[in-house]
Amino acid sequence: MQITIKDIAKEAHVSFATVSRAFNGVYGVRPSTRKRILEIAERLNYTPNGIARGLVRKQTKTIGLILPDITNPFYPEVARGIEEGAKQDGYSVFLCNTNWEQQRQSQYIQILAEKRVDGIIVAPVADTADPLLDRLFDTIPVVYVDRPPQNTRRSYVVIDNVRGGVIATEHLIEAGYRSIGFVGGVEQSMPVDERLAGFRMAMERHGLPIEDRFIKIGHFRQETGVNYIEELIRQGSYPRAVFAENDVVALGVIQGVRQMGLSVPEDVAVIGFDDIPIASFGYIQLSTVLQPKYEMGVAAVRILIGHIQARATELKPGARSSRRGSDSHDAAAAGGQSGEPAASTADRPGGATGVSDARQVVILEPELIVRKSSR
Repeated sequence: MQITIKDIAKEAHVSFATVSRAFNGVYGVRPSTRKRILEIAERLNYTPNGIARGLVRKQTKTIGLILPDITNPFYPEVARGIEEGAKQDGYSVFLCNTNWEQQRQSQYIQILAEKRVDGIIVAPVADTADPLLDRLFDTIPVVYVDRPPQNTRRSYVVIDNVRGGVIATEHLIEAGYRSIGFVGGVEQSMPVDERLAGFRMAMERHGLPIEDRFIKIGHFRQETGVNYIEELIRQGSYPRAVFAENDVVALGVIQGVRQMGLSVPEDVAVIGFDDIPIASFGYIQLSTVLQPKYEMGVAAVRILIGHIQARATELKPGARSSRRGSDSHDAAAAGGQSGEPAASTADRPGGATGVSDARQVVILEPELIVRKSSR
């Protein structure tokens, strides 16, 4: 039988209200009474009902996290930063995997709303805004991570994708490659569009031709890279270097090159984007553009908790609204491995936590990692 607060009150010969105040550390309970109540609760193995307590307090101390593909090694690192950052402030995280399905994303948004999470962090399936999320924002704070919808007025955390595309392509050019292709991602995806724009920018800056047949937008999965390079090699005309939109696609390019009897980098050089753990393995040695994935997650959850706290402050009787306009921007540079992303907080009152419901934008800096695959 589950022990309830009524059982504790009966055993301690006090009221329900006294037990509640003792658990919550509220004034008005004698130290000796509080000690007796806590000892009884421990002896009876009492477990507080977090959901019920959250409804009373108007907060459940839970956060929803919606990711498009948990099998992609990029996203677990982002999730780790979010989970650890949330834990520091006493929040738990519900993880939802959409598998790149819009309908599943909408279902998860509805489920999380019904569970009364305090806020949601989402890497959306598409660049178009989700009407359900927009309506939900009036009651639940939302922060985008990695891939915000176009023209969104919500807070988000991203990498400087254009800069990443430029440094990846310029590395290949400086290594002596002139025929360079681009592969990966889907149509109308902000990260893909920006990395491709960086690719084109670097090629044009160096006066190199961009061959449309060497550019393919397919998906974020490994088979996209395999199919891309194998088809070009069979045709007898293929680029001598490939910039893959992410590391998973880059691994597919390497696989395809080897399956066709050629070598990396002797026949085709490859560079990816993300720096997932397997990229540094000895038999792969993939050059890539590092995204500070963990730091991205930490930054996202800090912004979200700031929004949650700002709204909680507004709900307190007599509290003045701290909500301001939604056009403030914060630029940020990547932090080190400490989990402390260096961000501009000019529009973030409240110190490190950032208690503000104003729109915040954090842009992290990419870093070039050179390994054997592009030398």
